[in-house]
Amino acid sequence: MYKLNDAGMAIVESARAVAGSTLASTAVETDSQARFPRESVQALRDAGFFGLTLSPEVGGQGQPPRTFAAVVEELAQRCASTAMIYVMHVSATQAIAASPTLTGKQELLSEIAAGRHLTTLAFSERGSRSHFWAPVSRLESGGNGEFVTSANKSWVTSASHADSYVSSAQQPAAGSPLESVLYLVDREAAGVQIGDGFDGLGLRGNDSSPVTLNNVAIPAGWLLTELGAGATAMLEVVLPWFAVGTAAMANGLSRAAVSATSRHLSTGRFESTDSLLRDLPNLRARLAQMSVRTEQSRALLAHTTRAMEQPDAMTPLFVLQARLAAIQAATDVTDLAMKACGGAAFSRQLGIERLFRDARAGWVMAPTADHLQEFVGRALTGLPLF
Repeated sequence: MYKLNDAGMAIVESARAVAGSTLASTAVETDSQARFPRESVQALRDAGFFGLTLSPEVGGQGQPPRTFAAVVEELAQRCASTAMIYVMHVSATQAIAASPTLTGKQELLSEIAAGRHLTTLAFSERGSRSHFWAPVSRLESGGNGEFVTSANKSWVTSASHADSYVSSAQQPAAGSPLESVLYLVDREAAGVQIGDGFDGLGLRGNDSSPVTLNNVAIPAGWLLTELGAGATAMLEVVLPWFAVGTAAMANGLSRAAVSATSRHLSTGRFESTDSLLRDLPNLRARLAQMSVRTEQSRALLAHTTRAMEQPDAMTPLFVLQARLAAIQAATDVTDLAMKACGGAAFSRQLGIERLFRDARAGWVMAPTADHLQEFVGRALTGLPLF
């Protein structure tokens, strides 16, 4: 599907092995207890996945978006919470790697590649809600070459476990929210307050909690962009990697639902007629629909990752479409899985009910499905996104 080279295929095989052992063994507990999957994250650290997309110069594996997508698919099939944590880490890592201003960037990237630093995104705010590109918080001059900021960040994945947050704010004296800047925050910095633990419908183990910044000092060397360049970095660096990662996560959920449904239909039996569930044409038809939707979405994502490696004017549109197609497919495919497998799916014994809940998180995660439809429509009619 992703046309990986030998190195990429070996990495995906490694991801499949980690997912099939550590992630699979803890996924049910992670979901039922809304517990951060420490064992799974540690397994990714140990296997070198924290630096998957970073340059070999800092100890990374230098892999392109297509390998990232294939890895996330493998993780999501076993534990979507772990996959979400990983997607946020890689997306934030790419913002750090692209920074023209961060002091000590190479040293930090080396720490990330070595598995010693987990990072994440902190864009959405209570006042901007899902409009992640329009922060309401602002950097203010703090003197001595520092800035200071206060913010109410919402839904920060890995909030209590990440070592740093890639965050956003309006620049000093900004005329609009789009005049923004990205900056790095140490989770243990004075003024950082993490809210109550996450207890949601799906992706229950990703520790997605609100984070409050109370007059947090931001050294000038911790800015990730020039003043006013934050929106550009969010849309041109972070969004493509986030969109690919979350699309791959949704596709992984769809693949897992197809596999679980196929197994159930091939083994569930009617004793009165000595026949299997797969002998019913309506159930086979649902499974066929699930498979087609899944592979359509995966094909679009594969095309998008290749386009990102040699971008042209159409690449941003493919990025938006790939995420939209994947989150729509995941909700539809997992819904069909629940219907095809009936009571067994609702009773949780097949694991499909968890896939169903996890798939719905992508629908409301910024940019939401509604945002994506609007962005795609504007792009297709020659209008600016904002």
